[in-house]
Amino acid sequence: MIVIDAHLDLAWNALSWNRDLTLTVPEVRASEAGMKERNRGTNTVAFPEMRKGEVAVCLATVLARASGLGEALLDYRSREIASAMAQGQLAYYRIMESEGRLRMLKDWPSLEAHFRNWKTCGGGSEPNGEPLGFILSMEGADPILSPSQAAQWWNDGLRVVGMAHYGASAYAHGTGASGGVTRKGRELLKVMEEIGMVLDMTHLSDESFWQAAKLFRGPVLASHNNCRSLVPGNRQFTDDQIKCLIERDSVIGAACDDWMLHPGWTQETSRSVVGLEAVVDHIDHVCQLAGNARHSAIGSDLDGGYGTEQSPRDLDTIVDLQKLTALLRARSYQQADIEAVMHGNWLRFFQRAWTNCRFASRPG
Repeated sequence: MIVIDAHLDLAWNALSWNRDLTLTVPEVRASEAGMKERNRGTNTVAFPEMRKGEVAVCLATVLARASGLGEALLDYRSREIASAMAQGQLAYYRIMESEGRLRMLKDWPSLEAHFRNWKTCGGGSEPNGEPLGFILSMEGADPILSPSQAAQWWNDGLRVVGMAHYGASAYAHGTGASGGVTRKGRELLKVMEEIGMVLDMTHLSDESFWQAAKLFRGPVLASHNNCRSLVPGNRQFTDDQIKCLIERDSVIGAACDDWMLHPGWTQETSRSVVGLEAVVDHIDHVCQLAGNARHSAIGSDLDGGYGTEQSPRDLDTIVDLQKLTALLRARSYQQADIEAVMHGNWLRFFQRAWTNCRFASRPG
């Protein structure tokens, strides 16, 4: 079944981890053999496996922070440096697009045509089939140096923005931080709404979440977020937050990070305790709150700073997202609802978001 995955840090893996994503996953793992850093040699994502796993579309990120947390491969000493790094990641996507490996999707007609071509032309089954489609997103808005610069990023193809990642950004507070949307954040939300950018609520602190939900009247999604009632912690959404998103006709992508799937998970926790069933638990919880299957989807976050050691035991590569179909079927989900979770809900979301977008047909 065709998959739309709402969160993959492809360019970050390529530039910061120096991974050649044109190789297969086993080839990337072999290239990292003997490296001492955590997560080396355990990756799960590469272009060949995305094709094999029918991941026809993803939200592919640019990711560079100036949070002050000092985390290697993520944090930079100034927002200017972070912005330059994000532009480098954008350049990577452009190079991959020029080589026919990726295709940037900027509006509903391009997404609709790409998805249709993938279905009819055997995109995943043919080595020289359709390119992998991607919608450009930004995880943490520090690379946008001023609210007015959002228009420039729009022209570069950016369509989805999360205001913060971990810690504080110039615009809001994220995971592990306390605080709301800043003055500049209010300005950014206004500009995003005017332009037609989608707001990603993932990673926002509770206070920032509720303020952003009140301030921003454009389309909102949650690219990769699980449920706090199943796994405590401020990285997950409360039921009230999920209901807020459902009321906004949003879609929430379930993530595959064991830390977000098992209460009290630590790096010492045995991988055997978490399976893809736990991902389905979060998908199902959103569906139960909504009373339907229109608001739950996939946002795997695979290789988001971790690999197989922090992924469900029955997931070796991104191909294994296909196992979710049988797990959903075993819980009496009907075929139409399974298709909605695997790709249909994201298609519906972007059709609505981009059809109603003030600049939906604007070049760039």
